[in-house]
Amino acid sequence: MRHLGQEALRIDTTGLPLEWIDYKDAASLYAVDQVVYTLGADIYTVFGGINSITGKRSQINVNSIIATKGRSKHFQDKINQYIPPLNNQTLFKRDSHLCLYCGRRFSRRSLTRDHVRPMSQGGSDAWNNVVTACKRCNHHKGGRTPEQAGVQLLAIPFVPNYAEYIYLKGRNILADQMDFLFGYIPKTSPIHRRRHLEQKA
Repeated sequence: MRHLGQEALRIDTTGLPLEWIDYKDAASLYAVDQVVYTLGADIYTVFGGINSITGKRSQINVNSIIATKGRSKHFQDKINQYIPPLNNQTLFKRDSHLCLYCGRRFSRRSLTRDHVRPMSQGGSDAWNNVVTACKRCNHHKGGRTPEQAGVQLLAIPFVPNYAEYIYLKGRNILADQMDFLFGYIPKTSPIHRRRHLEQKA
């Protein structure tokens, strides 16, 4: 069994990934009979009180992937138009913690957000204009474009779709959760290629 800090992946009845939930939210969904079906392995057991009649303690086995009832109208349309919020944690994970100028992998503390087209030159603070950069490369590039600074951008920044964003937000993603999520990420996504490179490393 996993530690209670392990998150479960909540999906809708069609299998669309929705969000990561902690053990309290997961147990609540089971308790109020909102779970339609489950996938993956049991990740932990949540224990409740003792039944005064049977003397048995209640327990809920939580799976790694939980399908729940309900879906908002036109949800698929909203998902297709969704632009996820930008923050450094998901940006660095999008770029596999690689500096997209020198190509080296760094710890999160050594990485920065670089605007490909600097904001001082009209660039925006948006997914398709930001990349992960080490502090050295970011300092060297300064307030210039890559062309102006004489550096090469190793990959084109992109806006993650909803499934990609769910993946990027995940912490300690289990193998069955990973396999499930990657079924919803387009084969053409750079995330597929970066995962393949990580598996080979």
